[in-house]
Amino acid sequence: MPKKADICSFCGKTANQNRMIIAGPDGVNICSDCIKYCDSMLASSGEMKSTANRDGLKVPLPHEIKESLDQYVIGHEYTKKVLSVAVHNHYKRLVQGAHFEDSEYADVEIEKSNIMLMGPTGSGKTLLARTLAKLLDVPFTIVDATTLTEAGYVGEDVENILLSLLQASDMDVGRAEMGIIYVDEIDKIGRKTENVSITRDVSGEGVQQALLKILEGSVCRVPPGGGRKHPQQEYIKINTSNILFICGGAFVGLDDISSRRMGSQKMGFHEEQKSAKKVKVDKKEDIAVEPEDLVKYGLIPELIGRIPIIAQMKELTKEDLVRILIEPKSCMTSQYKKLLAMEDVKISFTDSALREVAHQAVSKGTGARGLRTIFEHLMLDVMYEAPSSCQGKSVKITKQMIVDHRVDPEAITNILKKAS
Repeated sequence: MPKKADICSFCGKTANQNRMIIAGPDGVNICSDCIKYCDSMLASSGEMKSTANRDGLKVPLPHEIKESLDQYVIGHEYTKKVLSVAVHNHYKRLVQGAHFEDSEYADVEIEKSNIMLMGPTGSGKTLLARTLAKLLDVPFTIVDATTLTEAGYVGEDVENILLSLLQASDMDVGRAEMGIIYVDEIDKIGRKTENVSITRDVSGEGVQQALLKILEGSVCRVPPGGGRKHPQQEYIKINTSNILFICGGAFVGLDDISSRRMGSQKMGFHEEQKSAKKVKVDKKEDIAVEPEDLVKYGLIPELIGRIPIIAQMKELTKEDLVRILIEPKSCMTSQYKKLLAMEDVKISFTDSALREVAHQAVSKGTGARGLRTIFEHLMLDVMYEAPSSCQGKSVKITKQMIVDHRVDPEAITNILKKAS
């Protein structure tokens, strides 16, 4: 028979290896399992005190945010300006009550403006989001829209994106309610056809419908452990009114939809075929995306209306890719210089070599991601031979070495062996 001090007064369970009993006054005891259960109940009811201090929150200036982004992201000046202003205004929304308590603006509520980042793959959408995560003092998380499905189907519920933000804020509900969420691959949840389907589109239009209330602002119930909901489960309540959403996607084919809208297409037997030429010219220019284009792409009008700011990111040029190789903090050339410096090998790259790498990346059409692929392939032989045969020496990577490497992968190996 266990002692009374070893029995929980709430659940009646005894102490064992995985459960600890805490003794209280008058012979009342509580186990660790009951403490965790009470903690989740307090969090879900909103009674738990938050450590978030909005009155003391420092609002960074838009110029400060953009200068920080410039250190890591090359190009996209307009997009960085949009993000800087949006994040600055987001901070100001959090402290608006403390500044205008007795002012004529006391009753004026500042609404949030969610953002849509549109651009080709490898243009830097996710990099911008990850860089913001390093700079900001508010909780920040990146989620993937492709894993979401409508409630009740295989996949993740939409509310699980809030759980990711809650985990980023150390399960502090108050801090999570002033955070920022980047929803990647938002274009992948477009409905399959422009017309309403007679079957359920559980990973497309169904997800968009579920996102509406979260984007606009509502009190959502989030399961603490993630996964599916069930009636007997305890939930954590999160108000999304002050959470800023940044959505990103490549939107492949959207430029064709915009071009057709801009082109003057007419019907008739004797109509001159000028519309096709105009579409080709327009595709070279920057065509502003209209809501009707996004509707044709597969987004529902209600979702588009909740993301008022659209920033279009251009495809990176050859000059941009060269700058990416040498200018940002932790650029690829600096990473390899550091790796080889640990082996007492000094490596350098000629300007023509860097331009050749950028030229190959442009031809592949994968943007900045192509740079990493080419560099990893190029530096494989260097990283393999240099530590053993070039210690204490300098290695210079030239354009000809890169060109020869495409034809003969052992070209760099032979050069390094001759240098040794």
